[in-house]
Amino acid sequence: MIRDRRVKILATLGPGSSSEEVIGDLAEAGADVFRINMSHTPHDEARRLHAAVRNVEERMGRPIGVLADLQGPKLRVGAFAEESVQLKNGATFTLDDSDAEGNGSRVHLPHPEILESVKPGDRLLLDDGKLKLVAKEVGNGRIVAEVVVGGTLSDRKGVSLPDTLLPIGAMTDKDRKDLDCAVDMGADWIALSFVQRPDDLAEARKLAHGRASILAKIEKPQAIQQLDEIIEASDALMVARGDLGVEMPLEKVPGLQKNITRACRRAGKPVVVATQMLESMISSPVPTRAEVSDVATAVYEGADAIMLSAESAVGEFPVEAVRTMDRIAHEVEGDTNYRNIVYAQRTEPEATAPDAISAASHMVADTLDVAAIVTYTSSGSTGLRTARERPLQPLIALTPIAETGRRLALVWGLHPVLTEDAQDESDMVDRACRIAFQEGCAKPGQRIIVTAGVPFGTPGATNLLRIAFVSTGDVSDF
Repeated sequence: MIRDRRVKILATLGPGSSSEEVIGDLAEAGADVFRINMSHTPHDEARRLHAAVRNVEERMGRPIGVLADLQGPKLRVGAFAEESVQLKNGATFTLDDSDAEGNGSRVHLPHPEILESVKPGDRLLLDDGKLKLVAKEVGNGRIVAEVVVGGTLSDRKGVSLPDTLLPIGAMTDKDRKDLDCAVDMGADWIALSFVQRPDDLAEARKLAHGRASILAKIEKPQAIQQLDEIIEASDALMVARGDLGVEMPLEKVPGLQKNITRACRRAGKPVVVATQMLESMISSPVPTRAEVSDVATAVYEGADAIMLSAESAVGEFPVEAVRTMDRIAHEVEGDTNYRNIVYAQRTEPEATAPDAISAASHMVADTLDVAAIVTYTSSGSTGLRTARERPLQPLIALTPIAETGRRLALVWGLHPVLTEDAQDESDMVDRACRIAFQEGCAKPGQRIIVTAGVPFGTPGATNLLRIAFVSTGDVSDF
């Protein structure tokens, strides 16, 4: 049966949710896609988790997506002779290419690409932004910086460079091995970290060979500067608010979240809002009021999916966290303001047959008050264009390809159903009516809209719209 909400829930798997029983409970509670964090998951464990999700999928009878999240480059300082030092405001501190242990005036920076790229005036943020330095002198294998915001700096803490475009790609050797493992086991989505430019997506797409869709995580200021190009080069985006909030002023993140969400909708690309959505539920059975408002804002904004990270991976209440997200989404989508907000963000369709059919189906659905919109899709592109319109009627995406159904599990409003492709127009209508009834979206006597492409089975050829009545004959087998 179709879920009674449109936004999707993405739950991260980890020590607190690694058993097949808990994964099943999470799916029953509302999780539509599962994230495997390759930063912390060995390949054998990733394969086991993926197999567990597929077992749950078979029991539930609905496509479930799996997203493998690659770690990306980790930029860190070296070690200190006494494990940590105290940096005072106004002091001078040097990062250099000497591998000698650090002290109160200097530390090794084992990343020549940083030493070569930083310019005077560039900021260096250490330890998740807790310490802030500004480069004063660069060259000869060192960066001499002034400490603007000091504190304790210990061994191998992270370095963020919000003002510097680094001449490195988004993938490391570890990421390449992790991507090979992910596509080999059958992951549906690959999430790419450290994206700075659209070219960063090219290698991942080449290595995936079309076996998985590519999701770009927006967590760098440099990515914001080329957002439209990155959206065009990717299959989906994630607003990674944690890292984005380290490298940019925190007060800018909410506006960026809205801008990214709306840009993705205009382009017809799914967008996930992530990080610290229900953070307190790692150790508490109930969220804070502010967290509830945060989740609700993402739903009102029309995000395709909202994500749980540590809440479901290592938290004490993973299932309750999913249920809480599900309840918030239901409440928001039932609000009278929700329809107006979603409609206000509509954009003009592009001058293509699939966009014209998708826009027309939305208009007809509102005019006739149909029970559901049913779309046939092979590659998933027709489903994406239909979801871009954000109709409030149930959306059923019929596909004969399991991988397509699993990828569409991430997309706003789409309820993917696996079925054989239609043989002819009569079979197309009959099959759509039967499945709309079977999934609980339509009753005998109600109308549905059916969209498809002729000739049948041709990807991206949507050119047909039918209005059909669900009759008692359509449902006699049920």
